[in-house]
Amino acid sequence: MGLKQAIIIRADLKMGKGKIAAQVSHASLSAYKKCERENPKDARRWESEGQKKIVLKVGSERELLELYEKMSKEIPCALIRDAGHTQVEAGSITCFGAGPAQEALIDKYCGGLKLL
Repeated sequence: MGLKQAIIIRADLKMGKGKIAAQVSHASLSAYKKCERENPKDARRWESEGQKKIVLKVGSERELLELYEKMSKEIPCALIRDAGHTQVEAGSITCFGAGPAQEALIDKYCGGLKLL
């Protein structure tokens, strides 16, 4: 089984499509950079495999933080806080990126979440 990255975003913030795209991009790049520092072999392998990723949603900040706490114990994760220049308040936690990591490990935590 290959590697993939998961981006988990808060659906309750009602961000516009462009804002969501920017936040997901921040999360993907930040989690990748963390993986690159902690496990460069996985980072290179993920790149060579096509950079598989999935974007999922949760309904609240609490749900997002609970999942982040669990996943970050096993997977390189990056929590994203917004600067507050546009649609959400400064410091709002919008999403997090997890991985790249083994697909089975991502699915262990995210298998029950819905696609964005």
